[in-house]
Amino acid sequence: MAATPPHPSSGPESGIAVRHLLLPPEDPQVRARSERLRALGIEARPDAELDAFARELAQRTGGCYAGVNFFLDADRQYFAGLYSAAQDAPVHVGPPLLQDPVPGRVMPRDIDMGICPHVVKRRRALVLEDIRDFPRFAGNHVVDAIGIHSYLGAPLIDSTGVVLGTICVVDPNPQPWGRAGLETIKAMAAELVARLEEPTDRRG
Repeated sequence: MAATPPHPSSGPESGIAVRHLLLPPEDPQVRARSERLRALGIEARPDAELDAFARELAQRTGGCYAGVNFFLDADRQYFAGLYSAAQDAPVHVGPPLLQDPVPGRVMPRDIDMGICPHVVKRRRALVLEDIRDFPRFAGNHVVDAIGIHSYLGAPLIDSTGVVLGTICVVDPNPQPWGRAGLETIKAMAAELVARLEEPTDRRG
């Protein structure tokens, strides 16, 4: 009798296959994004104005944490703006990394270290009212590390078509953001992009 072939969903190869399905495609905008961020004067540093923007974002959506997240390169994402409603102060989103220029604000750009990389690749806003209802995202490291159960995010797409990063809101409880939440965060993303593209001497 011929040996029964292993089930395609068993063994270590299956784990690799599943992870492959969850990986967003390779990002073709990495170089263009880095160049655009430099041209706009956006650096890997905390920004008081963006912290204030994150605070407004949290207040308008009712989320506990909010952030303005730029993608430095192919490996890192950093939060130039951060806000925690629980502490009424900026919150660190991740453990310090080796050579981290802004301790606590930089995370690896990895599908297992946040949901924003998916938003960048989708180029569309995303609402997860209860992350546990979405197997693709429920196992993400930040869900347990930060204790979040809901996510609302939108891409920051500039006038040249480059996705600079995201703005996002998360909360430790499920949130009924729905269509209203999506429209709010998309409008605020467009508002922020317009502000970022203003000449430096006109910002403020």
